[in-house]
Amino acid sequence: VQLQASGGGLVQAGGSLRLSCAASGRTFSNHVMGWFRQAPGKEREFVAAITWSGGSTSYADSVKGRFTISRDNSKNLVYLQLNSLKPEDTAVYYCAAVRRNWVVTTVKAYEYWGQGTQVTVSS
Repeated sequence: VQLQASGGGLVQAGGSLRLSCAASGRTFSNHVMGWFRQAPGKEREFVAAITWSGGSTSYADSVKGRFTISRDNSKNLVYLQLNSLKPEDTAVYYCAAVRRNWVVTTVKAYEYWGQGTQVTVSS
């Protein structure tokens, strides 16, 4: 089971990025997919999650209205669109998966993790 996150980079405040997470090694039906981030010296925190059907999503308050999570199950891909980026969004972003039928927001609940992609927002 592998999750590969990509799409990070350096962007100015107010800019946008789209992160992708490619899942391989098994089918991810009935898996919730989540995005988390970890800034230097801080704990990993929840960003967004989406159920298998895409019918239910959840966002951290700090990113609501700016970030959008989506998935393409036919391609085993999950996306995180980051708009109106702020310097405080700077972090390594990780995708994760867990077999659940409802959104999950806690780090410890997730079974599978990708390697992370760096997002740096300059002021």
